[in-house]
Amino acid sequence: MPLHPTLKNLLQQMAAAGAPPMTEMSPTEAREMYNTMQTGYPEPEIEEIVDSKAGDIPIRIYRPSADTNPCIVYFHGGGWVIGDLTTHDSVCRQLALATGFTVIAVDYRLAPEAPFPAAIDDCYASTCWVAENAAALGIDPNNIAVAGDSAGGNLSACVCLKARQEASLNLACQLLIYPVTDTALDTVSYSDNAEGYLLTRDSMIWFWDHYLGKDDAARNNPLAVPSKADNLAGLPPACVITAEFDPLRDEGEAYAQRLAEQGVPTRVKRYDGMIHGFFGMTHLLEDANDAMAFAVDFLHTHIKAT
Repeated sequence: MPLHPTLKNLLQQMAAAGAPPMTEMSPTEAREMYNTMQTGYPEPEIEEIVDSKAGDIPIRIYRPSADTNPCIVYFHGGGWVIGDLTTHDSVCRQLALATGFTVIAVDYRLAPEAPFPAAIDDCYASTCWVAENAAALGIDPNNIAVAGDSAGGNLSACVCLKARQEASLNLACQLLIYPVTDTALDTVSYSDNAEGYLLTRDSMIWFWDHYLGKDDAARNNPLAVPSKADNLAGLPPACVITAEFDPLRDEGEAYAQRLAEQGVPTRVKRYDGMIHGFFGMTHLLEDANDAMAFAVDFLHTHIKAT
């Protein structure tokens, strides 16, 4: 399917702006650019938004109503290097309102200042904190999901692996939106979509190098690279959303296939004509609205309000 015309126009506008590629920027410069790019997204009204902390880790709590019980712990994308609570505020608002569930966004530490395992440690610790403080938060500890996009999808998958390893969390499900799952960068989608579609092959190398460096042990650690896990059985039900014109498409779908083959209830859907980052563009794209509805239906199937 051809690239969606709205996205084609958006990419042309970005190219015309003449900004240098992210790989030529410092992490600080890349963060500033990314934050500037996240303007104009929907900011629907929500009953309560509270900035707080899970221990020492900043979080933002979105409550669509006073009597919300289930919870989605959300990890933002940005290659473990960029992104924060502000860049993903719109997605978290939309998820909270569409599901009727509390959403808790985690402001985990970023690389390269805090390389692996800082991000997964923060995400796992925050999720444990949510479960341990469920009564005070007004949520059901048996109805907690993890969700995230891109690097946040990676972190969601890794939190599920760590929770199984530690036998410490009972997670309801995992929502993985165009997740990063592998370091190989050798798939057809990496070849076909190497450049020109927002996320590039070179930028993924830049992200991985900042997050893991050249440490071969880290690059073979399933808590950094979930495709390296030998066994995926017993993980929470999964929903994997991918985009046609995304370097990450094939590795996300391969991870979904492995989950399903090893007995994990799994839904997967590819959105043709879409690029990496489309999920939050509900104000521009009908496919983004469809993807949101697909995710919400999955969450409602595996998280039950009490």
